[in-house]
Amino acid sequence: MAVLLPNAVLTVYVLAHPWERDANGVPVPPNPSQKPTPRGTWPGSVLEQPDGTWSVRLAPQAWPVEPGDTITDEAGRSWTLSSARNHTVPGCSDADYVQATATLNPPEVP
Repeated sequence: MAVLLPNAVLTVYVLAHPWERDANGVPVPPNPSQKPTPRGTWPGSVLEQPDGTWSVRLAPQAWPVEPGDTITDEAGRSWTLSSARNHTVPGCSDADYVQATATLNPPEVP
């Protein structure tokens, strides 16, 4: 197993899941202009991939996270998660982590 060291301090913003549904049963995401309260800030890793997506490793305390949730780093960058899964190592909780893929959001204009 390769060890990936933290290269960022990440704050997790988790939307209310499951999303509400409209009259036709289609999931409706929350208003994007209303940022959820942060769940926590932990060391993590964000690495850009050759295809332009980002590989994200989060501390296990961030779980559960789902597609549509966002993370930010100390430099002000923001990513929206497109997938996430919880990795646990039986008998060695120090090696647990959350693996996610994400897309970098454009910077917010004040």
